[in-house]
Amino acid sequence: MREDYLHYLWQYQKLEHQALRTANGLAVKVISPGSHNLLSGPDFFNARLLIGDQEWAGNLEIHLRSSDWYMHGHENDPAYDNVILHVVWEHDVEVYRRDNSPLPVVEIKKLVLPEAVVAYDELCSGNSSRWINCENDLGEVDDFLVRNWLERLYLERLEQKTTLVNTLLGKSAGDWEAVLFQLLAKNFGLNVNGEAFLSIAASIPFAVIRKVRTDPFQLEALLLGQAGLLTLHNEDAYYLQLKTEYNFLCQKFKLSQKGVLPVKYFRLRPDNFPEIRLVQLAAVYHKNAALFSALRHISEAQTVYELFDVQLNDFWNTHYTFRSGHSFRRKKLSKKFLDLLIINTIVPLNFTYIKSLGGEMDQLLGVIAALAPEENQIINKFRTLRPGCAETALESQALLQLKNEYCDKNACLRCAVGLKILQKEPQI
Repeated sequence: MREDYLHYLWQYQKLEHQALRTANGLAVKVISPGSHNLLSGPDFFNARLLIGDQEWAGNLEIHLRSSDWYMHGHENDPAYDNVILHVVWEHDVEVYRRDNSPLPVVEIKKLVLPEAVVAYDELCSGNSSRWINCENDLGEVDDFLVRNWLERLYLERLEQKTTLVNTLLGKSAGDWEAVLFQLLAKNFGLNVNGEAFLSIAASIPFAVIRKVRTDPFQLEALLLGQAGLLTLHNEDAYYLQLKTEYNFLCQKFKLSQKGVLPVKYFRLRPDNFPEIRLVQLAAVYHKNAALFSALRHISEAQTVYELFDVQLNDFWNTHYTFRSGHSFRRKKLSKKFLDLLIINTIVPLNFTYIKSLGGEMDQLLGVIAALAPEENQIINKFRTLRPGCAETALESQALLQLKNEYCDKNACLRCAVGLKILQKEPQI
C-alpha cells in the first residue's frame, strides 16, 4: 500500500461514506474533499466536513498510519495547525496538534473493497517484467481521452523546456536573439555534443556574433576555434587560414575558452561530426541577420527549411574533418535534422516568448502538429501497445513525456490513462 493511493481514494471519494466515522465514533460527512496539494504542507486544502453535528472548514492530512504524523514532525509545524481531519489506512496512535488539541482520525482500510485494492496493486505495483504498468490495458482506453491527455502532456513538456530558456534569458539580459543562438548551438550538437556546443556558444558574447556574421570565414573560424578544433598540427592551407583568423579574433575580442567542454566523436555519423555542425551553424547566422525575428511568427515548417537552406565553403564538400578528404558531397541540413530543431529549439523558444506576452498558442501548436513524429525505441514500443498513437511530432513528444515523467516514475495515479483504468474497479 502506498500513500498516493490513499490520496486517490480521498480525492475521488471512493470510500464507503455510510460508514465514515472518526476513531471515537463521530459520523463524518464530506461536503467537499478539498483541493489536492502536490507541494509542501497538508495533502488537501480547503476541505469542508461535517463531523458529528459540527461543520468544519480547513485542511486535511493523509498517512498510512496515524503515527506518521509524529514521524514527519507535523506536531511542531504551524503549517498543520489548520488540519481538521487525519485520514489514515491504519489508526495506531492518538494524534494531537501543536496546541495539544486532539485531531480527529478516520481509519479507512475497512471502507475500501478488497477488489479495488487488488486493481490498484495490479496497475501500480511497478512489476519489473512490464515495460509500462498499463501495457495490457493501454490499447483499450478511449481514443478521445488519450488524445486529450497527450495534448496536455505536450504542453507540460513545453513548460519544462521554458526553464532553460528563462535561465539563458536571465544570463543574456533578455536578448532573445542571443538565447536562440545558444539553443540552436545546443541542438546542432544533438545528444552527444549538445552541452559542449552550448558551452561554446555561451563563451562567445552574442555582440561578437553580430559583428562578424557578415563574413562567413570569420564566423566559421570563431566557432571552430572556440571549440578547440584549430589546435591540430595540420599544413592544409584552409586550416592554417582559419587558425590565423581565429587567433586574430580571439585577441581582438578577448575571448576565453574557460568553461568550454570538449567535443566528442564517439558513435557519431560523419554528417554529425562537430566540424560539420559548427560550420553549418555559422552558415545559418551568416545568411540570417535577425533569425529570431524571422522565426517568431512561423506558421509552417517550410519557413524554417528556407531560412536554414545554406551552402558551406567548398572545402567542406570534400571533408568531414581537417584530417582527410573524400569525394565531392554537398553537406546540406536535412529535413529530418531541421524538424528536430523545430521540435527542440524553435517551438519551445517561441512558446516561452508568446507566453511572456500572454498570446495565443494555436498557430505555434499547429506547426508541431503538422510535423512527422520522431522515430525511436520508445515511440515504436508505444505503437506496438497502441497502434496509431504517434501520428505527429506533438504526439511523439507527448509520449516521451508520458514515459519519462509518469511511467518510469510509477505515477499512474497522476496519469489520465491510469485513472481511467482504475475506474474499471468495482464501484462502491
